[in-house]
Amino acid sequence: MLSGKDLILSTKEYACENIRVSWAHTLSTLLLLVLSLTGTLYVPSLVGKIGCSIFAGLLVIRFFIIYHDFQHHAILHNSKTAKVLMTIFGWYILAPASIWKRSHDHHHQHNSKLFSADIGSYPIVTKCRFQSMDRKERFSYLAIRHPLTILFGYITMFIWGMCLRSFITNPQKHLDSLFALLLHAIASVAIWLIFGFQGWLLCMFIPFFIGQALGAYLFYAQHNFPGVVFKDRCGWTYEGAAMESSSYMRMGPFMQWCTGNIGYHHIHHLNCRIPFYKLPKAMERIEELQQAKITTLRPKDILACLRLKVWDPESQKMIGFREIFSPVPAKSLPAVEV
Repeated sequence: MLSGKDLILSTKEYACENIRVSWAHTLSTLLLLVLSLTGTLYVPSLVGKIGCSIFAGLLVIRFFIIYHDFQHHAILHNSKTAKVLMTIFGWYILAPASIWKRSHDHHHQHNSKLFSADIGSYPIVTKCRFQSMDRKERFSYLAIRHPLTILFGYITMFIWGMCLRSFITNPQKHLDSLFALLLHAIASVAIWLIFGFQGWLLCMFIPFFIGQALGAYLFYAQHNFPGVVFKDRCGWTYEGAAMESSSYMRMGPFMQWCTGNIGYHHIHHLNCRIPFYKLPKAMERIEELQQAKITTLRPKDILACLRLKVWDPESQKMIGFREIFSPVPAKSLPAVEV
C-alpha cells in the first residue's frame, strides 16, 4: 500500500492538463452562465426565469471551481487570455485574486493544523480552549461556524470576509476587493433600475445566494465531518492531512458536474495541480485514494457535519454541544480489601 511521499508521487501523472479540455470546460461553463443570467431577464415565463436563476447559481459554483483550479496553476496557467478572464470573474464572484489565493494557499499548507487552520478556513479550537473562553469569545467563535453564517455565505464569506474585511485590514494590498464591491454594487443598482426588483432578485441575488451558500457549505463540510482528524505541529504531515482531514463528498453525476468534482477533496489536497476533470480518474486508478472518509449532501450527513463544534483531543474527534458540557465520568476506583 502506498503512503507518505510515495502516495503523493503516484498522483503526479494526473497533474498535467489537456489545454483543449481546460478551455472547453471554461468556455462552455461561461457560455451557459451568461445564457442563464440573460434568461432570468428575458425568458417570457416566470417559471422559466426562476429555472434560469437557480441554474445560474449552480453554474456560479462550477465556474468558481474552474477559477480555483486556475489559481492553483492546475489549468491555463500560461494563458494571458485566461488570466484576464479569471481576474474579471474574481471581481464578479467577490473573491478577487489577491485575497483568495493568499488565504487559500495558506489553507492548503496548514490544513487540519490546530491554531492555524482558521486562516482561509473555519476556525477550530479544542474543548478545553472553548471552555476557558468568555461569553464574547464563544459567541464570536460559534457565530463564524453557525449554519446561518454558512447559508448566508454571499454576505458573510464573500461581501464581508473576502472584500470588506480584507480591504479594511490592508487597503493597499487588497484594492481589488474594494473594486469588486463597487462593481457589484453598480451592477446591482443598474439591473434594479432597468429590470426592477424581480430582475435584480433573479439575475443577481438568487444566483449569488445559491452559488455562494453551496460554496461556503462545501468548504465547511470538506474539513468538518465525522471522522476528521486535527493535529498540532507534532505528528502533522501533508499527506496525512489530505487523507484524514479532507473528505470525499459522494454526489450524483449532476451535482458532481455542477461542483466541478470538488467532492474529490482528499485528492485535491494531496496534489492541487491535478485539474478538476482528472480527479475521478485518479481515484479510479489509485487504490489508496479509495480509502477516503466519506460524506454526502443528504440531510442526515449535512446535519452531522453542522453539529460539530470543537476538537476533543482526548477522544480524538470533533464534538457537539452535548459533549462539550457533559461532565467527565469519574474513573472507577479499585476495590479495597479489608
